[in-house]
Amino acid sequence: MSQAIPLRMPTITKTVDGNERRVGVEIELSGLGYQQLVNLAAELLGGEAAPQSRYVSKLETPLGNFIIELDSDPIKDLDLADERLPEIIRELGGQAMEVIDAAAELIVPLEIVSPPMALSDLNQIETLVDKLREAGALGSREAIYFAFGLQLNPELPDLKPATLVRYYQAFAVLYDWLKAHHQLDISRKFTPYIEPWSSEYTDLLVEDDYAPNQRQMMVDYLESNPTRNRALDLLPLFAHLDKPLLDQYVEDPRIKSRPTLHYRLPDCDIDNPGWHFSSVWNDWVVVEQLANHSEDLAELRALFRESRKINLHNLTTSWQETSANWLKSKGYV
Repeated sequence: MSQAIPLRMPTITKTVDGNERRVGVEIELSGLGYQQLVNLAAELLGGEAAPQSRYVSKLETPLGNFIIELDSDPIKDLDLADERLPEIIRELGGQAMEVIDAAAELIVPLEIVSPPMALSDLNQIETLVDKLREAGALGSREAIYFAFGLQLNPELPDLKPATLVRYYQAFAVLYDWLKAHHQLDISRKFTPYIEPWSSEYTDLLVEDDYAPNQRQMMVDYLESNPTRNRALDLLPLFAHLDKPLLDQYVEDPRIKSRPTLHYRLPDCDIDNPGWHFSSVWNDWVVVEQLANHSEDLAELRALFRESRKINLHNLTTSWQETSANWLKSKGYV
């Protein structure tokens, strides 16, 4: 097993109000039974589990309330006593549920959803992931139908359009580098959860004179990306900023309003001894650093725009390679 590297901290660790920034983490996995995961997480996080509904438990811990659930609404909400079901199925009762449970736990991901955690507490997620691996947790590589992911919801330092645009730009120019840094599991190739932003929007975003107000910033994005299915999903943030405007483009009850970005990683490789939460988080910190270093961001944006032109150099050199070399030369990695 490779050793985890220390968790790095972003350049800006506090919000404009002076509070420590927070981040939510969502981890999908298999290999453990639902109740086994609930009991293990309670032990590791020092919490007490309280069932909320079938396959949903709230775990009260010193860090806040975690949610542990089976990530499938139809199964979570299934009620075999429902009079709308055929009588023979209702009569099977618990026997039917045992079969459904066994099948669901094999192919439907279990999910741990953290509360917004202070940056200084993220080391506890690192420990949790390692202990779950030791207990037999499985990730995306185990089977083609395991399209499991890991998601980060970092709180932003402030919500000024200029700040937000810098973060978007940093992510856009580093997208290929980020993707190459994490195994792209084959199961995710058949799902839409790792889609980049549209090329049209990205070209607009990286221009030097791009300085929209909040409404224009949202409209520009939503006209090209009216969907949750993006690697960096901005819809939760937009729901927080201007829900009525968002609703003109996307109405989806799954969108949760929050003052964060929503970064969907391509997979969760939790059963790989060489995979650690620290490497995932530290790659995100590179985005943070670039977003808050205006001169470097401008330089990399210019290189990115150049890479979009058709010429011999660009036909023989990938943007992923160019950006990786640039990051190394600048000391980001």
